[in-house]
Amino acid sequence: MKSKSRGGLAPGVRLISVLVVVAAIHQLPSHLSAQPPAADPRQDELARADGFITQGKPDQALALLIELARRSPKPGGVEARLGKLYYEKRDYAQAITHLEQALQEKPEDAEAIQLLGLSYYLHGRVPQAIPLLEKVQSMMPRPDITGSYLLGVSYLQTQQWDKARQAFAKMFSVPPESAHAHLVLGQMLLRQDIPAPAVPELKRALELDPRLPMAHFLLGEIYLYQGNIDQGLKEFHRELELNPILWVVYWRMGDAYDRLGNFAEAERALKQAIWLNQTFTGPYILLGKVLSKKGDPELAAGFLEKALKMDPNNYLAHYLLGQAYRQMGRIEEAHREFEQTRMLRAVE
Repeated sequence: MKSKSRGGLAPGVRLISVLVVVAAIHQLPSHLSAQPPAADPRQDELARADGFITQGKPDQALALLIELARRSPKPGGVEARLGKLYYEKRDYAQAITHLEQALQEKPEDAEAIQLLGLSYYLHGRVPQAIPLLEKVQSMMPRPDITGSYLLGVSYLQTQQWDKARQAFAKMFSVPPESAHAHLVLGQMLLRQDIPAPAVPELKRALELDPRLPMAHFLLGEIYLYQGNIDQGLKEFHRELELNPILWVVYWRMGDAYDRLGNFAEAERALKQAIWLNQTFTGPYILLGKVLSKKGDPELAAGFLEKALKMDPNNYLAHYLLGQAYRQMGRIEEAHREFEQTRMLRAVE
């Protein structure tokens, strides 16, 4: 489905520690409290490594921590620090090795648990990620958004729909059996490009709340993706009965009418989308395409030029503008746009 956003998680997630550990303070006997504690050189080395990290020098910190890890006995906390550094360097295999050792030393280290779960996930070991992501969520007083999202996506990838709905419901603070929870699951299934099970989820959402916004729109998107254009249009019209100023519906209706060859209705819907939202390029580009088909390349070029002012690197807009220029006899400008399209496609 070209129009929807594709799911998936971008690499390089930055993790903030999810647990504040409060150390207990013990009163020393008076005759011992007068004695200064013996200095531990290993702790000084750890402090140096932490200083490198704070200063934005991860490579120096890594070299020092690797050296400390070779010592016997090695200082506590070395493996957790190594795991975090490798995670931040996106070397998930190495991160997993060190974080597993860190949890052998300190099984309830919430940050190490979450980092290991994320490393498993990003390394493609989703079944191993799930219990760790579940555990860290249960350890926190409030749901962690990143953890809830990745846990939900992990459930989707392992086809555990009910658990996915519960995870996303927690993420968005809605009851897990509510219409909103089924709606969220339907949306997330579409983001992961899993449309088939999204249909019953969205229908269930509408059974629970017939006036639920966006459910009809998402169903229309699925039907459009599947080539069932008439059914898609029915769902889009039902959405507009609930919200007549939802511009994205008019945009997708324009796409549907264009596919049916009904260019007059496509033009009407796309202009409505633009009047409601003048900052999104999609309707401008599609309207340029429709107007070219209608034999009005000058008007088409105007909408496409407007789109390129907002998004100069949109190769589709350049290509369609080249076609419009060619229809107008502006051959040199058409060649320029086609060459720009070729260059932009090459760097994708």
